[in-house]
Amino acid sequence: MRTRFGLILLTGAFALGASMPVSAQPPQGDAQIVAIDDCDPTTFNAALGPNFCLNVALGALGQTVALSDLFSQAAAGTPNAGWDFAPDTVTINKDSSLSVVNEGGEPHTFTEVKQFGGGFIPGLNDGQATVPECANGFSNPQVALTRVLQGSQRQINGLSKGTHLFECCIHPWMRTQVIVK
Repeated sequence: MRTRFGLILLTGAFALGASMPVSAQPPQGDAQIVAIDDCDPTTFNAALGPNFCLNVALGALGQTVALSDLFSQAAAGTPNAGWDFAPDTVTINKDSSLSVVNEGGEPHTFTEVKQFGGGFIPGLNDGQATVPECANGFSNPQVALTRVLQGSQRQINGLSKGTHLFECCIHPWMRTQVIVK
């Protein structure tokens, strides 16, 4: 009887969890966004310079993506899912801080944009126009200030109430929505 009751409770919990929308998460205090990528140190560093890609763990395991493959996948409209901001959506309270941690092997930006679109590298834009906030790449101080280097983090404080959109100006499919309550 006890096992049957436990099974009923467990089944009910799964049913309840499955019916709850993901965006129904309550606002939280401080939150963290993690940037990841699968850059291949051999091909990225050969093209972009020594130590550009520091993806030592995945590189040693052979689970990386060559630079040419990253471009061909983006051009085909299927950008590599190994480049991501996680989570895709986070809800925080107004006076909370947001920490962006780069656990990938190469630099990223975490740039606030009015609407999602292309970054400053046309070959990675999947035909989308570069959004104004990413224009001119790192020569634009507003882009340069949003760079998050490998193994580092960036703190964002003082976001106003509402919805804020952030993307990487290098890999524009890396996107996160931050909802401030």
